[in-house]
Amino acid sequence: MEMFHPLILAFIAILPVVNPFSKPPIFLSITEGLTPQQMRHQALKASLYAFLILIVSLVAGTFILAFFSISLPALQIAGGLLIARTAFMMLNPKKENHQTEHEEKEAREMDDISFVPLAMPLLSGPGAMAVMINLATGTHIWTDWILISIASAAVCIITYFVLAESLVFVRVLGVNGMNAMSKLMGFLLLSLAIQFIINGVTSTLTHLVSTLNAAAS
Repeated sequence: MEMFHPLILAFIAILPVVNPFSKPPIFLSITEGLTPQQMRHQALKASLYAFLILIVSLVAGTFILAFFSISLPALQIAGGLLIARTAFMMLNPKKENHQTEHEEKEAREMDDISFVPLAMPLLSGPGAMAVMINLATGTHIWTDWILISIASAAVCIITYFVLAESLVFVRVLGVNGMNAMSKLMGFLLLSLAIQFIINGVTSTLTHLVSTLNAAAS
């Protein structure tokens, strides 16, 4: 079972930040006027785009950090703060995924909304990218990369089915049910954000103490 720990941990980390369960209302809003078949097609393309963005973030994450000379603790603290902001918005569902009237109108007028705004930034925005880069920095063997990719694919498959059946989700869960799901995902995401920050601060303090000890000796 230990070999599947990266898969489980990655799934638990990715699912709340993608948070497909809060997307049906806005998906229905920006796909107003489309046929059910067209909506499913947009949901499929958005899920595929989101998966590609997650994988690119996973693969290119370490190179991006090296190129800009960004340390892992700095990424963990910055990513934790960013994810915490998203989590607080999810704990207040009335503001989660809020779009202005101009943004919604522009989305409705687009022929293809699968990449923007669905895949980016609603599904795989900066918070999801930060999670993937953080997972990449802790990956040392090729099997972990595969397991994290499988976890990403599983989240995107769930996302497709949730978006494709948005009408059913909204009808069955209702406003209260959607709010409850959003708050649950927000709580998990906030816990993840705090853990990121703790890891970043701990690593920074450990490095500082080591540097001071080395200087003193």
